[in-house]
Amino acid sequence: MDHKVEKLKINYKTLEDFKEFKGYGHQELSMLEDLEANMIENDSDSPFYGIYFGDKLVARMSLYRVGARFDRYFDPPQDYLELWKLEVLPDYQIKGYGSALVEFAKSFGLPIKTNPRIKSQSFWEKMGFTPVHYEVERDLGENPLVWYPEGVKEQVYRQE
Repeated sequence: MDHKVEKLKINYKTLEDFKEFKGYGHQELSMLEDLEANMIENDSDSPFYGIYFGDKLVARMSLYRVGARFDRYFDPPQDYLELWKLEVLPDYQIKGYGSALVEFAKSFGLPIKTNPRIKSQSFWEKMGFTPVHYEVERDLGENPLVWYPEGVKEQVYRQE
């Protein structure tokens, strides 16, 4: 099945669509406030990507590029993608939407870091992500998983 991933515009319709998702929270509310204050335009650079089924947004993720100078994860420090808020509406789960979003993120060819939700570990492992064993991050409430593009040597998680 072909699931077309598209960059989501930051507008009232998208934010209305987001209310369907469990992970609706601070980030969406702050975008809504910015919209209401006219600080962001419809074509403002959105970190969100999604898949529509008809005109219904059924899957989404947030994807940020993190510059090497902010990298606390890889050695040597490098640009990577932070993937979060990956969410598929319950009626559309196990239909390949989540995988399509992750494959899209992989297409950028950069290492990817994510903090999976509880009970989603097996999905991420199927997608080729591996756990990071570094206690300090775990103390920060993180349980990061990482993915490396082919040809990129798997780096040691950096200890400080």
